[in-house]
Amino acid sequence: MDIKLTPKESEEFFHTALCCITLSGYGLSLDYSMDAYKAAKESLKAKGNTNLCREDVWMEILRIGKKLTVVDEEGDGEYTRSIELKDVHEKVQNTPSSHLIDIKEDRDDAVTADCIIQTVFFDEIIFG
Repeated sequence: MDIKLTPKESEEFFHTALCCITLSGYGLSLDYSMDAYKAAKESLKAKGNTNLCREDVWMEILRIGKKLTVVDEEGDGEYTRSIELKDVHEKVQNTPSSHLIDIKEDRDDAVTADCIIQTVFFDEIIFG
């Protein structure tokens, strides 16, 4: 089953997945420029958003044109990948449909989040 998501839906699904990120179990970590983090936080504050969580800031990093990177901490960097907002818009919908349906119907869990994150960063589910 092919599912087509709007950019807004893709961002919402990815944000939800970031809230449950589980990359450390795979020897991976999420990285970003501290300058980008500060700029994203200021951007959100300028829009009137004052009650921020880190996932809000991570999404804003992408919205202001910066990148999020998954770093391969245990290997030789084989799984280090960076994404931009366009990757979220294009790739979230490539997640197996059962997980997209789960997130749409508020039945998502860490497995759903994991599958979305891996699909966006790696174009497939590699771990788990």
